[in-house]
Amino acid sequence: MTTKGTQWGMKQGDTIRSFTVQSNGRMVHGLDAGEGPLVIALHGFPDQPISFRHQFPLLAENGYRVVAPCLRGYSESDTPSDGPFEVAILIQDLLALICQLSDQPVTLLGHDWGAAVVRGAAIMAPDKVAKIVCMSVPTAANFGRALLTNPTQRRRSWYMYFFQLPLAEMAVAHNDFEFIEQLWQEWSPGWHCPQAVMAEIKEAFRNPSVLRAALGYYRSQFNPALQQPDLADIRKCLSDPIPVPAMHLHGADDGCIGAETTAGMESAFLKHFENHIIPSAGHFLHQEQPDIVNRLIIGFLNKQLS
Repeated sequence: MTTKGTQWGMKQGDTIRSFTVQSNGRMVHGLDAGEGPLVIALHGFPDQPISFRHQFPLLAENGYRVVAPCLRGYSESDTPSDGPFEVAILIQDLLALICQLSDQPVTLLGHDWGAAVVRGAAIMAPDKVAKIVCMSVPTAANFGRALLTNPTQRRRSWYMYFFQLPLAEMAVAHNDFEFIEQLWQEWSPGWHCPQAVMAEIKEAFRNPSVLRAALGYYRSQFNPALQQPDLADIRKCLSDPIPVPAMHLHGADDGCIGAETTAGMESAFLKHFENHIIPSAGHFLHQEQPDIVNRLIIGFLNKQLS
């Protein structure tokens, strides 16, 4: 099946395919475009693979195949269970998908939760990962430091604590998920998510299992009882240095995680590292300033790095 990108405000002729594959014990659904070396793009919260609609045509035109899967729990077909929903299982999912789709090292592109996952995958399996591009979420060490020492960031992160409450599902779903729309507006001030994109996100979240899974990732961060013992080896490595070439992109006006939280982050990377602060962009920078972000992504992918 193909999906025409024009419904999301893309140019006529931009075609994105849907795909489904069995991987790591679940049916993985997502979007797919182009042919060539593989780029896997991971979305975050509260989002869907259409987050990368501006990157699909660019990467395809430059000779890449780009696949954007739904995170575990974010598609209707794989949400009847109660988890696990934590970063470690997402890393395991991603590594299994890499093995399923390519016998060569791949490029990973991650936004929000996806940024944490692609860094983790690079740590766990550097032989499978050629390069990573992370957006909007700094390393765990930098973010943890900001929560401890930066009062402004603590205020920005209020929603993470709110999600620990039993009433969070009801509050997020109230008035046709007005909560999600308000988050997007706060996180990307002055920019409005296209109506068709927001409608698709809301449609996914209307499934109570999707909402439970999405909040579950935040709950497991604060509650070790929700973390799976057999994933402990992955969790232990999440603060290790990142051993592959990497680029981080962050919106200057990010209302979710401030751009100042990226300061000094280069010490976490063992190889080539770039950090770019994108002007006039918030948390969803790859949607707000796609021309700037796309130019940086292609420039980074085309560099000969070791």
